[in-house]
Amino acid sequence: MTEEMKYFIYLTEYYANYKGRFTGDLLKEWEEKGILDKIYGCYWIYHCERMENAYEDIDSLMETGKYAW
Repeated sequence: MTEEMKYFIYLTEYYANYKGRFTGDLLKEWEEKGILDKIYGCYWIYHCERMENAYEDIDSLMETGKYAW
């Protein structure tokens, strides 16, 4: 398993907990909205910043399809 995948799993689990949702439901929604690859592809940004930055990005992607930055 790659470092990117490990971090993605970590991020997804923590984000689901933060939102009070099930991880599987989030993954399905991200796939339906076409943002799953965008979130996964941000490993190089997210893993070196505070977790809340990733949460803000994901929230923005969910609402607008665009990154918060």
